Amino acid sequence: MEALAEAALRFREHVPTVAAWGRRLARVLGTGGRLLACGNGGSAAEAQHLTAELTGRFESDRRPLSAIPLHADTSAVTAIGNDYGPVDVFARQVQAHGRTGDVLLCLSTSGRSPNVIAAAHRARRTGMAAWALTGPGPNPLTGSCDDAIAVDAAATATVQEIHLAALHLLCGVIDEVLGVGG
Repeated sequence: MEALAEAALRFREHVPTVAAWGRRLARVLGTGGRLLACGNGGSAAEAQHLTAELTGRFESDRRPLSAIPLHADTSAVTAIGNDYGPVDVFARQVQAHGRTGDVLLCLSTSGRSPNVIAAAHRARRTGMAAWALTGPGPNPLTGSCDDAIAVDAAATATVQEIHLAALHLLCGVIDEVLGVGG
C-alpha cells in the first residue's frame, strides 16, 4: 500500500500532461475525430475501460465519442496475427482506422511491447498523435511516441493502478472541456 501512495504522489507531476491530453482529445473527439487505444493483458483491459467511458459515459450523460480499443476485435487481431505476425496486430488497425489528427493512446507497463511500439510508429507516419502510458522510463515506447507519461513504480500492479487513475482524470478533463457534468 505504501508503494501505491508513493507512486501516486510522484504521479502528481504528470497531472498537467494528462490535462493537456484531455483538452486535445476533447477537441479531436468533439469535431468527429477518434481515439484508438492499444495494450496487452492488463493494459488492454485499461485501454478498453477508457474507450467504454468515452463511447458510453464517464460521470454524466453526453453524446458518444469515437474511441476504439484495438485488441477487442478478436477476428481482426487473430487474422492479422496469423497473416502478418503478432507485431502488426495493432499497426494494421491503426492504418485502417486512424486518420490525420486522430490520437493513439498506447498502454504498456514495461514500455517494451513490440506490437504497441509498432502501432505508435504507424500512427506517427499516418499523421496521428501517439501518446504512451508506461511504467518506469525511459523505455522504447516513450521514445516512439510524441508524448509519454512513465509511471515511476516497480510493481506492475502499481503502474496499472496509476494508469487507471490517469485515465479517469483524462475522461474528467474531456467532459469538462465538452461542457458535460455539473
